[in-house]
Amino acid sequence: MTMPSSNILGVRIPDSTIAREATQLLRDTGSDLLFQHSMRVYCWAALTAKHKGLSFDPELLYAGAMFHDLGLTARFHASALRFEVDGANAARDFLKSHGIPETDVHKVWTAIALHTTPGIPQFLHPEAALLHVGAGMDVAGRSYDQFTDEEREAVVAAYPREAAFKRDIIDAFHEALKDRPATTFGTFNDDFLAFKDASFQRVDMCSIILNSPWAT
Repeated sequence: MTMPSSNILGVRIPDSTIAREATQLLRDTGSDLLFQHSMRVYCWAALTAKHKGLSFDPELLYAGAMFHDLGLTARFHASALRFEVDGANAARDFLKSHGIPETDVHKVWTAIALHTTPGIPQFLHPEAALLHVGAGMDVAGRSYDQFTDEEREAVVAAYPREAAFKRDIIDAFHEALKDRPATTFGTFNDDFLAFKDASFQRVDMCSIILNSPWAT
């Protein structure tokens, strides 16, 4: 398998056996949209580390990027778990099969499981903090102005955004979550369902509290 561009403005794309196999797994099971997105996520994350002088394990961060949206792929559409947990579990099994130490496996698991949870990853290990930033940058443009024009242009040149990426990524989330709406409770993932389906009813925590079996 030919690996993606190996160096972008000083960001080196890992070329280990684990990196190659993780890339191939995503290529085999996910869309080109998710692959290009995941590569950009790694680049934004690694560039953020460069800006902030953070030390991180490139192989672990790369694995996190490759698996972070794997839970959106068709093999997990019937899952009863949050898509983030599906991806985290798949990464855990993959890394364990390669003999990666449990402490490092847990780093990748938490990075993936919490990558859509604002307010927490930045207080964890660098791999979690960086994956969160990378995903937020690519999907929602968070931290957009913290990257230079040169950096944004170089990353997108290497791993292009589709012309309709904004709509297509919303569609990808909706397709993956429409049959497991309960897994979106307490996350912003229910936004994808509400946006695409006018009949979708959000679960309201206040109603749950007021209608709980407690008398007072």
